[in-house]
Amino acid sequence: MTTLFGSSGIRGLVNEKITPALALQAGQALATIVKAQKVLTAHDTRTSSPMLQDALAAGAMACGATVLCQGMIPTPVLAFLTKNLGADAGAMITASHNPPEYNGIKLFNSNSTPLNEKQQNQMEELIRNRKHRFASWDAVGKITRVDETRQYVDRIVGDIGVEKNWKLVLDPGNGSTSQLAPEIFRKSNCRVTTINSHPDGHFPGRGSELTQESLQPLCKAVRGLKADLGVAFDGDGDRMIMVDEKGRIADSDRLLAAYAAHAIGRHENKKVVTNVEASMSIETMVGKEGGEVIRTKVGDVYIADAIRRNRASFGAEPCGAWIHPKYHYCPDGILSSTLLLSTLEEKSVLLSEFISGVPEYHMLRRNIDCSDSEKESVMNNIHEKVRSGFIEIKEESRIDGLRLTLKEGWLLIRPSGTEPLIRITVETQTEREATDILNAVATILRKEVKAVSR
Repeated sequence: MTTLFGSSGIRGLVNEKITPALALQAGQALATIVKAQKVLTAHDTRTSSPMLQDALAAGAMACGATVLCQGMIPTPVLAFLTKNLGADAGAMITASHNPPEYNGIKLFNSNSTPLNEKQQNQMEELIRNRKHRFASWDAVGKITRVDETRQYVDRIVGDIGVEKNWKLVLDPGNGSTSQLAPEIFRKSNCRVTTINSHPDGHFPGRGSELTQESLQPLCKAVRGLKADLGVAFDGDGDRMIMVDEKGRIADSDRLLAAYAAHAIGRHENKKVVTNVEASMSIETMVGKEGGEVIRTKVGDVYIADAIRRNRASFGAEPCGAWIHPKYHYCPDGILSSTLLLSTLEEKSVLLSEFISGVPEYHMLRRNIDCSDSEKESVMNNIHEKVRSGFIEIKEESRIDGLRLTLKEGWLLIRPSGTEPLIRITVETQTEREATDILNAVATILRKEVKAVSR
């Protein structure tokens, strides 16, 4: 398994893990493994992003690739343009929702899918062993500065019909959707008010992450302006969170389930993809439409790959990262919120009404401290101990951690891919059942962590 890549690209602190030297090597490795003749690059609003984009571009050029530098755009626009412009690969400099001192690299194939695990391992080996395919001095690639965002804008505005004059409040969080999202919604006949909409890599408004606390100003603005809807985007625009007409943050799992059921109702292929952490409400809603839910490991890389392999009509993670394969294979906050707005208009409902038919289950989470070096031993040791605590286990999955489907609901024990933690998630019909299961599993897990660390 790769140690350089996480669940969504390469990410870390600037000038510690994420350095210009690493970006240079990543550009060399990317051009080598995809035999790239043309690489499209772009970056988010972070202060370190232009530096890293130029370093990655230099690495790709050293291996003979022509580099198109797009500049500051959202990650999904980079993925869309990689496919639309016929590039062999795309490279986005971003740390998504992480704090400003972080940065990272997300990489895409020519069809807009993220690099898969095999490709990530190949890249890591090339970076580690420095076995890049360098070009001769007279075959070094060239660099061109481009701006092709109009292709993305025209596709969304032209494809997705919105006729009602919706009143919206947008919160781009000073990220890479700051300019593009208001433009697209205004071109889609919406009355738009924005907050935190000037690009700034320090994220001075609400920070780059979408949290209950950071979204309160958006909720207040929706209520104060009597808007129909509020939409917030993360730092690189691949996630979106919705605020309903009453100024309440919409439950992301229930919204996902409602839209998934709608999506398969419009397609011949009745398959949707989500990860192991998503609520069982998606099975409930998709099942009513005669559909099938396919679950994967956490990470948009795995969601995109499963959508492509199964020809699914839709795929998403409950964090607000939705993928629409008709357009491309990257989670896209602007596209998702535009499609959702069109859906509300088609059904003549407001957001609260759209999700009102989705059942509310009780989901609880807890994190248990565990060093990265001990995670594997702990996970191996707790398997039988956890299983023995339940009389009826309907299904067991080891796709990503340990997931048990129970009579009461389900539980997931999963090592974090980014922090020294093991995460426990439980969802059941009642809060008491969820609390009892969570406490029991947490006790087992703490004992095992303590035993392994001796």
